[in-house]
Amino acid sequence: MPSPNDIKKGTIINRNGDLLLVVDFQRVSPGKGGSFVRTKTKNLRTGKVLEENLKAAEPMVFEDVQYKKMQYLFNDGNLYTFMDNQTFEQVSISKDEMESEIPYLKEGLEITVVMHNEAAVTVSLPQKIEYTVVYTEPAVKGDTASGNVLKEAEMDNGLIAKVPAFIHQGDVVVINTDTGAYSERISK
Repeated sequence: MPSPNDIKKGTIINRNGDLLLVVDFQRVSPGKGGSFVRTKTKNLRTGKVLEENLKAAEPMVFEDVQYKKMQYLFNDGNLYTFMDNQTFEQVSISKDEMESEIPYLKEGLEITVVMHNEAAVTVSLPQKIEYTVVYTEPAVKGDTASGNVLKEAEMDNGLIAKVPAFIHQGDVVVINTDTGAYSERISK
């Protein structure tokens, strides 16, 4: 029987019929008392994020899931459609099931779709994605010297992110999808 010690990022836990995706976890071994696993899970039905401590001996039910590389195609307002580039099979996921990933999606982006019982339940984004800056205010003279002044920039998919003052319209930048923060500028 699996236990919390077997948890990894991306594990799907079945708790009372609800599927919970492990977003983050940390194993803790205090000096006194038993060890436990601090988890952050996302309910795949409701989208609610829950943080809890699980005792190491607590029995768990892990769900068998498949991970498929797919390409983001489009959305119709509520459903987001992805296509398997090998079989051309298309699946759709509702807006509610992937709310935190939506701002990072852009047409043609290759992502991992998590499948359970032949149904798409959520997506897993690459940790870093390249975007083209379509609009940002010009830098104010003197702000670029220190390099730690940030300004807002709009990306080619509509994402708004804070970038350093030296970034200009047309630059290609890398955004970290875990934090939403600027990571680096790509040289042309």
